[in-house]
Amino acid sequence: MLVLPPPLQVGDRLLVIAPSGVLRELDALQEGIEIWRSRGYRVELSPGYDQRWGYLAGTDAERRSQLEAAWLDPDCRAILCARGGYGGARLLEAWHWSPIDRPKWLIGFSDITSLLWGLCREEISGVHGPLLTTLSAEPDWSVQRLFDWVEGRSLAPLQGVGWGGGQASGVLLPANLTVATHLLNTSAQPSLVGAILAFEDVTEAPYRIDRMLTQWRMSGAFSKVRGIALGRFSQCDPPPNIPSFTVEEVLRDRLSDLGIPIVSDLPFGHDGVNAALPVGVLAQLDGETGTLSINLSVPELP
Repeated sequence: MLVLPPPLQVGDRLLVIAPSGVLRELDALQEGIEIWRSRGYRVELSPGYDQRWGYLAGTDAERRSQLEAAWLDPDCRAILCARGGYGGARLLEAWHWSPIDRPKWLIGFSDITSLLWGLCREEISGVHGPLLTTLSAEPDWSVQRLFDWVEGRSLAPLQGVGWGGGQASGVLLPANLTVATHLLNTSAQPSLVGAILAFEDVTEAPYRIDRMLTQWRMSGAFSKVRGIALGRFSQCDPPPNIPSFTVEEVLRDRLSDLGIPIVSDLPFGHDGVNAALPVGVLAQLDGETGTLSINLSVPELP
């Protein structure tokens, strides 16, 4: 049974980690931290958050140490990921989510998909939502949506464009498409049976989106899911002067014949509004009206 961490309360201690790419957006990081602090939270930077090892924010051992220390810290109520990039999946090669008395929030998106999905496999929910380096660029309603969820309030439905296929209920699995594709058939992949997948991506040419979706089709993974919600596919235009489909044409070609509800143009992903989506909770997808709804509230503190 899925476990949701207890709602955050003013004064709670939150730890910042950099589990993926090397940190470059220092001003944006500080702006994101200040938003959390303005809500009354005690935000602390984990030692080593600003390290560099090639394109990674430190060696695997160093980044894994940050994650482990934050996860096991009994006074930490949430783990805030600084940025995405690449590297989260490397931490899961030699990782076990140690049992803890009180589960805590894990918040991020993009490359953080690997950690969110790995945690969901352990039946603990995280939040696919703004990173600390992207939070200050969110509109007020999106920032409020994130805090509504982690503080114990319900979420309004998101509106997109329905492609038909009826309605479906299932376990919501938000993800970056590229990262999720590379998690297929690994120890970090949660069950896809009865899932509603919510995909977004950035800087992937249409043919690469095609290649990934074809892998999902040929592996049989799509045969297990009940619906697909599509967010923003930004900077995914075809190369100039080269014959190509658009990314929307690829998405329609590879998904429209699955016989399940599909909704596109939902407000989440890179380079724009990134509405928070809880991981592993029950959701409803309406392919006719174009809505994605989450009818679940965070449980009260015991």
